[in-house]
Amino acid sequence: MIIIKKYPNRRLYDTSQSQYINLEYIKTLVMQHHEFQIIDSKTEDDLTKSILLQIISEQESNDQQSVLTNQVLKQLIRFYDSDMQVFLRMYLEQSMANFLEQQDAMQSVMRNILDTSPIGIFGQMFEKNMDFWRTISKHNADKNSEE
Repeated sequence: MIIIKKYPNRRLYDTSQSQYINLEYIKTLVMQHHEFQIIDSKTEDDLTKSILLQIISEQESNDQQSVLTNQVLKQLIRFYDSDMQVFLRMYLEQSMANFLEQQDAMQSVMRNILDTSPIGIFGQMFEKNMDFWRTISKHNADKNSEE
């Protein structure tokens, strides 16, 4: 677990790397599936959620990268302070997990299709031939340097 401290001057400090970081670094941690926690340097309150929301907010400000439409945001706001809030959280977590599993399965299927298609087989043959020629070239270069 990587501990990141947030100081009053709004700077973030990665204690595992002993260096100051920015939000882009935290986004990279998320993308690489690293576990981390962001804490306030004085109070030791957990600030992870607020920093993650800040990253999402910045991403959402770009309409081309936006995932949450105005309609979705309005519907989410309506669930706060309702009896269904807990169920929505569970539903969203399970839906995202299922979506990611299906995405991984689809990528695996596509890789298998490409590997077994004529183009994929041709590419594998091409790579083997290139490796063969590289080996021969290296062997000839080594032989010539000995002479």
